[in-house]
Amino acid sequence: MARLELRNVNKRYGSGLPDTLKAIDLGIESGEFLILVGPSGCGKSTLMNCIAGLEDISGGEILVDGADISGMSPKDRDIAMVFQSYALYPTMNVRDNIAFGLKIRKMPQAAIDEEVARVAKLLQIEHLLTRKPGQLSGGQQQRVAMGRALARRPKIYLFDEPLSNLDAKLRVEMRTEIKLMHQRLKTTTVYVTHDQIEAMTLGDKVAVMKDGVIQQFGTPQQIYNDPANQFVASFIGSPPMNFIPARLTKQQGRLVALLDSGQARCELPVAGLSDELEGGEVLLGIRPEQIGVGEGDGVHGIRAEVQVTEPTGPDLLVFVTLNQVKVCCRLAPDVACRVGDSLNLQFDPARVLLFDAASGERLGQVAPEQIATGTVARFKGR
Repeated sequence: MARLELRNVNKRYGSGLPDTLKAIDLGIESGEFLILVGPSGCGKSTLMNCIAGLEDISGGEILVDGADISGMSPKDRDIAMVFQSYALYPTMNVRDNIAFGLKIRKMPQAAIDEEVARVAKLLQIEHLLTRKPGQLSGGQQQRVAMGRALARRPKIYLFDEPLSNLDAKLRVEMRTEIKLMHQRLKTTTVYVTHDQIEAMTLGDKVAVMKDGVIQQFGTPQQIYNDPANQFVASFIGSPPMNFIPARLTKQQGRLVALLDSGQARCELPVAGLSDELEGGEVLLGIRPEQIGVGEGDGVHGIRAEVQVTEPTGPDLLVFVTLNQVKVCCRLAPDVACRVGDSLNLQFDPARVLLFDAASGERLGQVAPEQIATGTVARFKGR
């Protein structure tokens, strides 16, 4: 196990070009599983390559257990990497591909055979050990590439979207296996993905990236429940968070956000905002599961017409229109409603987030002390 630390890491590919990585600061404790997540082109794979030593950094430091490895060659860093591409030796069979790194380290043959058997069983490729890479499917080749890294038992594992070529069923199974493997080995791991489900289910910590900048770093629960800005809030969550444009006005001495469904209006009280924002535009961020059906309009409810329903089995997704934008509500599967019906929707006030309409930065939130008596008791979201 090893502690990995990145201090003010920058990466630039040429003079006059903007930095691909911008002042990256991260601390990953020994044995932690870190997820780097973000859209394509955000710099997460570049950062991974810099940690592995495949690309030089333009500034900053990369430290393992306090020692600066920024100038070391990849072979001296004791870091194993699984690439998005398979990078297998085409003339070697699966057994020899997995064993290659162990042979370079001159391990005894009996120990090599034992390690190959362990990894092959873990990855469900025991029946493929005598085949060449050209005889394997893409998903099978990726599992072999994972096996080659797992067999080395290095200080740090790096995974660059290792499940991207697997079918949906095997992808779920392998997610579980990777998590179980990490719980057993407790090896420091950095895992790159654009899949927010992988980010939420695998990581001890998550770093959300955009345009070469860490937007937020924290536990999956912190990222999900307390996003730093609109980008993080929109990227993490499935279905994604709803963003409803709303105008702020003052009613009875307090700021409220106005909601209109076409059938009814709602004045949602907000807290933590300057009175100078009166008359301004904000975005209300509400996750689908934080909207439920209530017994009456109430202070924090609104009547709206059902436009689309999508049963998923464990949930019922219901779409309505609020302030002229489509809003998704994630309800219990036994909620009875059809297209054209009207529902009394209730918001979970403590969960509503506010964002600046121009910058996307977080603002205040609905004041918990302003929740009407009984509203939460009536709430029937998921």
